[in-house]
Amino acid sequence: MTDQSFIDSMMEMFVFETTQMIEKLEIIILTNEKTSCYPDDEISEIFRIMHTIKGSSAMMMFDNISALAHSMEDLFYYLREEKPVGINYSILSDIIFACLDFLKVELEKITDGSTPDGEYSALKSRIDQYLQKIKQNDTELELEEDSTDTTIVTYTEMISNPINLYKAIIFFDEGISMENIHAYSLIHSLKKSQNEVLYIPEDIDTNEGSADIIRKDGFQIYIKSQYSYELIQQLLVQTVFVKKIDLIQLENDEEIKKRFTVTQCVEEEMKKSDTGHRDGGTFEEKEHLPISSQPSIISVNVMKLDQLMDLVGEIVIAEAMVLQNPDLNGLVLNNFNKASRQLKKITDEIQDIVMAIRLVPLAATFHKMQRLVRDMGKKLDKEVKLELIGEDTEVDKNIIEHISDPLMHLVRNSMDHGIETLEEREQKGKPRIGTITLEAKSSGSDVLIIIKDDGRGLDCERILKKARENNLLIRPEADMTEKEIYNLILLPGFSTNEEVTEFSGRGVGMDVVLKNIEMVGGSVVINSVQGKGTVFMLKIPLTLAIIDGMNIKVGNSHYTIPTVSVKEFFRTDIEDIITDPDGNEMIMVRGQCYPVIRLYELFGVKGAQTEINCGIIIMIEQDGRTLCIFADELLGQQQVVVKTLPEYIRKLRKINGLVGCTLLGNGYISLILDVAGIIMKTGGC
Repeated sequence: MTDQSFIDSMMEMFVFETTQMIEKLEIIILTNEKTSCYPDDEISEIFRIMHTIKGSSAMMMFDNISALAHSMEDLFYYLREEKPVGINYSILSDIIFACLDFLKVELEKITDGSTPDGEYSALKSRIDQYLQKIKQNDTELELEEDSTDTTIVTYTEMISNPINLYKAIIFFDEGISMENIHAYSLIHSLKKSQNEVLYIPEDIDTNEGSADIIRKDGFQIYIKSQYSYELIQQLLVQTVFVKKIDLIQLENDEEIKKRFTVTQCVEEEMKKSDTGHRDGGTFEEKEHLPISSQPSIISVNVMKLDQLMDLVGEIVIAEAMVLQNPDLNGLVLNNFNKASRQLKKITDEIQDIVMAIRLVPLAATFHKMQRLVRDMGKKLDKEVKLELIGEDTEVDKNIIEHISDPLMHLVRNSMDHGIETLEEREQKGKPRIGTITLEAKSSGSDVLIIIKDDGRGLDCERILKKARENNLLIRPEADMTEKEIYNLILLPGFSTNEEVTEFSGRGVGMDVVLKNIEMVGGSVVINSVQGKGTVFMLKIPLTLAIIDGMNIKVGNSHYTIPTVSVKEFFRTDIEDIITDPDGNEMIMVRGQCYPVIRLYELFGVKGAQTEINCGIIIMIEQDGRTLCIFADELLGQQQVVVKTLPEYIRKLRKINGLVGCTLLGNGYISLILDVAGIIMKTGGC
């Protein structure tokens, strides 16, 4: 491992672990703020988190992060030790949240490769003022010096102590992974102030396998120092993510000589001979060999997972090219067919495993909404509780990145537009505290995310009025159903707010929600009961990478329809087609009339089949709306790898009704249809 890669690994680990601790801290504060009480164990946990952030950021030389974390640590040290009464926990939460927001910004700078140089003095001053106000309630309480900050020792203290020898065995917290990097950080810290430090394993900076040894046997350190036993112990205690420390003071250096001097001699002899026997005795080498134990959890860079997913996609394409090779047509190849079935089985299993690895729970995304509801409730003077259901539901990592912003906007929309003021709710006989529910659940190959509130609901008349004023109506009002009226709020430029506020009224937002959800092949369904509340249901695919598709042909063009959207396909006669006065075609199927869309007209394909009885009808459905599309022929079903349309195509020509493309086994490129977009654009029953 090169020095730069090692530094990069440490930086990545610092950002990841600090982010995890900040998220945990936010949950603790939100939970305790509701009860207007911070239990002693929670205060101790917050102190520990800030102490850890202080130490790790100081090690990485991010002085502003370390200094602010130190101030927060001092505050909770006082709360932990002195247990003052009459604390205004709401103000305390505001201060801590402001500090956490600062830390988040600094972490984003680090992630972007910038220097975390934010000014923290105002926040530090705010913490100090709050701490002084707490002290003024009881002037006898004084903030004691932080006893754990013992790395600064006076010269007099050092020379007054003789040279001492210590042996420490350190075990890190379970599940942190990369124990060798944590061990390296500890040694780096010790060497700043100690005379001499030796350790086992000795190759922590070059051998990733040393993490396994540390995980099983602990990290052994021999320290030769002028510090007292108490100072060494306190110095080790403040190490990041330490679970257990065994520290003893040695009477002499015999063990150190045996462990290191003999080890060096043995290593030199081993270069000359493969035998483990040596003159003058034997040496147990097993302590220095990597131990073949596998951790239950490891951290993997998302970029590597993306590359792995891309490779699996290429395997799926290559498999299709082999199995659908035109050269095999008409040949009887029993052995080949047997081998191909085995190949497909293995490919499917690899694909399932890789996709499962990429799945992450929605819990972290859901919990972020707690903070949003809390902050908006204070600014809007509304009391709202957020209920979370099914936050353990898993979706693809890339899907989460696309739905976080839409989800946040919908929750903000419910807070601002949906939930009434306290006075309004009391007048309507509703509970004083409003409720917003976030629910996630699996539905086949899709995941449903439901955002529900018990607010005022949507006003159809008001929506129509606003749509008329902004020329957003695309159909006669009399022909529109309630759901179609609700969908008007998803159009660009739509807003029912009469004035611009911090949260809404600019006519931007809900259309972006729809656009982002459609980008991942999802859809938005709105239901509402005026005076009772509103429900937004997001239907998103489990993964973006590989889907089951139905391939069709129109002229010389190929298209793929997601199999989950296909209800049925059939042939029909010309007399079965009904044409309305506006020239729109429809077909009657089992007593129900459905619109018919000819794909060659929709996409301008030349040379396609135009006779309805010579082609095929495919009935597609999305969110309860059904449409029939006309194509030349049905090619069959297969798994396809979803690729985004090339950037230059999207820039040169805005193409509606397509979500991407794929490569078929015969080498042709097939365009993947956006079923939801086609139905919304052309209509459906």
